[in-house]
Amino acid sequence: MDAMARDIRTDTYLGTVVHVVADRQNRPNLPIAGCPFCVGGLEAPEPYSVRSFPNRWPALEEGYCEVVLYSPDHEATFGTLTADEALSVVNLWAERTQALHEMPNGEYVIVFENRGAEIGATISHPHGQIYAFDHVPPRPARMIAAGWEPVVASAEHVILEVDGWRVFSEYAAVYPVSVRIAPIHRIADLADMNAVDRAILAATLVRTFAALDALFDAPLPYMMWINQAPRTRDDWPDAWFNIEIVSPWRAQGLPRFIAGVEVASGEFFNPVDPADVAARLRALL
Repeated sequence: MDAMARDIRTDTYLGTVVHVVADRQNRPNLPIAGCPFCVGGLEAPEPYSVRSFPNRWPALEEGYCEVVLYSPDHEATFGTLTADEALSVVNLWAERTQALHEMPNGEYVIVFENRGAEIGATISHPHGQIYAFDHVPPRPARMIAAGWEPVVASAEHVILEVDGWRVFSEYAAVYPVSVRIAPIHRIADLADMNAVDRAILAATLVRTFAALDALFDAPLPYMMWINQAPRTRDDWPDAWFNIEIVSPWRAQGLPRFIAGVEVASGEFFNPVDPADVAARLRALL
């Protein structure tokens, strides 16, 4: 790794870890010609149903950042996939999680998606990414150490319960839309999930994302990421698989911007009641 272009720095006083990846400044923001993720494009020269490949502009060391294509259909979204199509995505997530864990520096794998121009996504074709860290990053480490479980503050925050899985809104949500999906009984990670649970998760993801797009009657910009067990799971016995989905929208086309006082204080002011979001999503499922 080029030390001049990439460097990991830690704030002396706050302990904040920052990856300075100056070489990514030169990556293209938009495709030069056509969609690189459509069949026949740069990253998908052959027909596929789902596909993963190394990121050409990795934020971590080469080989530890991947792109995952959900569908060959450029206009698809996770919410428009069939249950079987979504299951293929979940199975690929699990396969790549296991493969990255087996690499020398694959201690902690984060599957994530940035969707929508408001979030900074430059290609609209349905896709996500996977990063493998050589350590457990601070946020998931704090969650696991705190003994995170899918406990809801009250029934009004529950959006859906189906076949041992729960979808709920966060009690202390930073973002206007903040939803979590988790099994009611502990599952450590994607690779540890049996076929039945993978199928339930896939169908639940489709229903949840379809409802989120219907929430404001428009495609919802969002960030989605998976929290799961590190490779050294014996050192993290309390790890509990879960998925977080957050959006800055408080109404259609109206984002909630993080204010200076929030950045400065680390305390946040949410103009939207998470229980109201849960009630609206329940009505859409």
